[in-house]
Amino acid sequence: MSALIRAELVDRVLTLTLNRPNELNRCSFAMLDEFGQALADANRDDEVRAVIVTGAGRAFCAGTDLSGGEGSYDGSASVGEVVKGVPRDAGGRLSLQMFDYDKPLIAAINGPAVGYGVTMTLPMDIRIASTTARFGFVFTRRGLVPEACSTWFLPRIVGISRALEWFESGRVFNADEALAANLVSEVVEPSDLLARAHAIAHTLIDQSSSVSIMAARRMTLQMLGAAHPMRAHELESRAIAQLRELPDFKEGLASFLDKRNAVFPMKANADRPAGFPWWREQEFDPDA
Repeated sequence: MSALIRAELVDRVLTLTLNRPNELNRCSFAMLDEFGQALADANRDDEVRAVIVTGAGRAFCAGTDLSGGEGSYDGSASVGEVVKGVPRDAGGRLSLQMFDYDKPLIAAINGPAVGYGVTMTLPMDIRIASTTARFGFVFTRRGLVPEACSTWFLPRIVGISRALEWFESGRVFNADEALAANLVSEVVEPSDLLARAHAIAHTLIDQSSSVSIMAARRMTLQMLGAAHPMRAHELESRAIAQLRELPDFKEGLASFLDKRNAVFPMKANADRPAGFPWWREQEFDPDA
């Protein structure tokens, strides 16, 4: 890992810091590649239970590095893949990676987050911001459209009308507006941001099974596009039937009856349930 991404693991929580402070952490393709690799490494590491993403210096991320002019958006130079003949959006590739993630992802937005700086946070579970944070979906002001799968994520987070207003105007807004629209869940003083992010991470992981978190996170995101609740019913029924036979359920039940904290023995990677993710094995039929 080079200096573009700093990684620090403390008490099962990994903090990934975007580390181009002199450029306001604008994302180059090299930085995106390292960020994706850091996320992949963390997902495979059972010692990591949650991931926090933040920025070095006074910005979270001021978007894509445009120093290359028109070539700044030539995703084929980095990704080397196409979708139906069109070079893939590198930010979208990372959003899909986060969509299929096994662990909680928390954005600690310490300053300006515009363009890709804000869209990169949308697949994350929780976003908190400092009072100095600013947000902007500025793509129409550059003659472009939103990227990183944000046209799928943002309306589901803030609603269609607010998403369209932000997308169409491209205006920059403050942390209070982001909080009122539920784009972020908390606004705190800059000096408290990382401590608060770590506290939130521990509320998620300290008394929860890593296997259950993995399944619940991915099932919930998968069901965002379900056409009928029967799809969720089938998936949940299958998950419950399998998980209740595993050691973590037995420990969870025993700790409840014993009135003590649970010590879950299973690891999300080492002890991944057979056949998970279950929805890839079959198509759901709500009329079946």
